[in-house]
Amino acid sequence: MNYQENYIESAVFEFKRYKTLGDKTFAQLEEKNIHWTFSEIDNSISIIVKHMVGNMLSRWTNFLTEDGEKSWRNRETEFKDAYASKAEMIEAWEKGWNCLFEAIASINSDNFDSKIKIRNEEHTVFEAVNRQLAHYANHVGQIIFIGRMIKKSEWVSLSIAKGKSDDFNRQRFRKS
Repeated sequence: MNYQENYIESAVFEFKRYKTLGDKTFAQLEEKNIHWTFSEIDNSISIIVKHMVGNMLSRWTNFLTEDGEKSWRNRETEFKDAYASKAEMIEAWEKGWNCLFEAIASINSDNFDSKIKIRNEEHTVFEAVNRQLAHYANHVGQIIFIGRMIKKSEWVSLSIAKGKSDDFNRQRFRKS
């Protein structure tokens, strides 16, 4: 495996990990929870997902041949009129991730060194993928944090639960 294939495989792994964290957060939430905000100036989970999906569809549609900021994208509307239902939100979430994974699957050693543009700024494929990975990780972190605030003591940890590190390490490093 060459370094380009290794990088793409690693990036896909990380994107899938963040998608799964979002999926596991959504699974813990009730319908009404997707619209909850801490204050009137904050974004709900539904709005954050709407923004992420808008970004994903814009950035990953024709990733290698068109600017990542599409003329049809209206970023400002992503922060208004949240999805009406959890099912609608999850359907859009899946559409955005599918667009991303299809685009990444098109990257190979023949086009890895291509230059692409985002908002008319040139990026290597490596830079563009890293930019989006960081962006989505940030927003998934927000989604998780909001989910934790909503669920409070009912929240089921998505990683090693507080106070359980020693148990985890004992299990992980147990001698066979």
